[in-house]
Amino acid sequence: MKSGSVNSSSIMDMFEQGKVLKVCAPMVRYSKLAFRSLVRKYNCDICFTPMIVATDFLRSVKARDSEFTTNERDRPLIVQFAAHDAQTLADAACVVAPFSDGVDLNCGCPQRWAMSAGYGACLINKPELVKDMVRHVRNQVENPKYTASIKIRIHNNLRRTVDLCQKAESAGVSWITVHGRTTEDRHQPVHYDAIKTIKDSVSVPVIANGDIKYLRDVESTHQLTGVDGVMAARGLLANPAMFAGYEDTPLQCIWDWVDISIEQGTPFTCFHHHLIYMLERVSSQPERKHFGDLSKRKMTLQWTAVALFLYIEIGVILILCLPFISARRWHSIFQLRIWSWMAKFWNKVFLTMIIILIVLFLDAVREVRKYSSKEIGTDAKVQPNMFDHLHMKLFRAQRNLYISGFAVFLWLVMKRLITLINQLAAVSGTTAALQMQADDANKAVEKYMKDNELLKKTLMEGVGDKATAEGMELLRKEAEKLKDELKSSGDALKKSQSEADGMKKQMEGLAREYERLLKEHQELQNLHDNGNKKDD
Repeated sequence: MKSGSVNSSSIMDMFEQGKVLKVCAPMVRYSKLAFRSLVRKYNCDICFTPMIVATDFLRSVKARDSEFTTNERDRPLIVQFAAHDAQTLADAACVVAPFSDGVDLNCGCPQRWAMSAGYGACLINKPELVKDMVRHVRNQVENPKYTASIKIRIHNNLRRTVDLCQKAESAGVSWITVHGRTTEDRHQPVHYDAIKTIKDSVSVPVIANGDIKYLRDVESTHQLTGVDGVMAARGLLANPAMFAGYEDTPLQCIWDWVDISIEQGTPFTCFHHHLIYMLERVSSQPERKHFGDLSKRKMTLQWTAVALFLYIEIGVILILCLPFISARRWHSIFQLRIWSWMAKFWNKVFLTMIIILIVLFLDAVREVRKYSSKEIGTDAKVQPNMFDHLHMKLFRAQRNLYISGFAVFLWLVMKRLITLINQLAAVSGTTAALQMQADDANKAVEKYMKDNELLKKTLMEGVGDKATAEGMELLRKEAEKLKDELKSSGDALKKSQSEADGMKKQMEGLAREYERLLKEHQELQNLHDNGNKKDD
């Protein structure tokens, strides 16, 4: 929470006779310091902060620093709180009193989460509670010029709304902002007659809210209702220079928004959303669509690369699983020179990709745990305008987790699939070679069996001397063949025997030579010993 200088004059001094105050409404995610700084440059008299949940604002330093940021130029400033307890609202008002000009109690938010928690529009049915909360703020804030206001919607029974306003007036409410629709209404026409009735029923200033899109709407609303001020929300989002009389957002206003955003460090999402609203009236549908898509391009380069890698993995696995390409065909493809060259780096590439993907997976797990933690969930309740942003962050973290997890899984699957294809191809090749050898052996056996049968047939089933002669001739040829083989074997044996005899004689000669040398050595040793004895 950043402080600004205290304004010595009361905001109530601005409600002068005949002057219609122009007010920037409290808008979730939008009416923050940067946007307030912009509309103040274009004749906006009073600005509201986005609604802040008082209970969590008091409990969380992070919420105070995030949700309530101001500076010395951000005046007059009204801080709007959502509360259902008088003392909590008073305590929150005391915290922000040194940095603002007043607090406003939200009694008009129709969102389900707010009403189910006892905030917003459900308070218009609890006039005594609203009266008590206004009184607590007035009594406990030390600055007598500090304002306490309420922002309401109307009842179907207008008498109940008048009763609520009169009770708030009796408690010391500074002014009342009336959104001229019921809790069930969304885009139905504003009930200006109801606003006029409320204005005529109380003596405190009344500000009208609803369907203020141009400066001329400010004057027409004032004439219809007699209110002291007019509050705009969507009209200011579409044209921040509306209160200065511009029909559409002027170029200078857009440049001012760029300068303010850079100066104050406005997040890109907020900056972009405001630009979309500002250019809505002056751009075509295709231009708005293209400009709106810019905020969707949030996937970083690394996750874009991982997603692309995941798609490539899926494509490769599908191709490898094609039924009409056999494992042997893939094996022959993998034997090409380019794959042989790539195989040198395959293991390194595989390990590198595994490490990268695991690191990204762990980073995604960390992000998911970060945005799923109870502390973050509590902060989301403290900052309802950050609820969607938090869930978008969580969605992106979960998306990155799934992308990286599937990428790791499919990378391992693809590695295993290629290995299995190579193994299957090798087994198929071995099986084919064994089958060929078996076929050759079967053919040889069949040939020998045919020859044997022919021989038996010739010998056993022949007729007369001719058959016997043919059989004898075959036996004679076989016998001669065996003799030749026996002779060759005998010659080889004789040759081997001759070589063995020669080797034996050589061994005997070497033995005799060894014995001779041994004797000579012994004699020399004896002579040497005798010579030593003589010397002694």
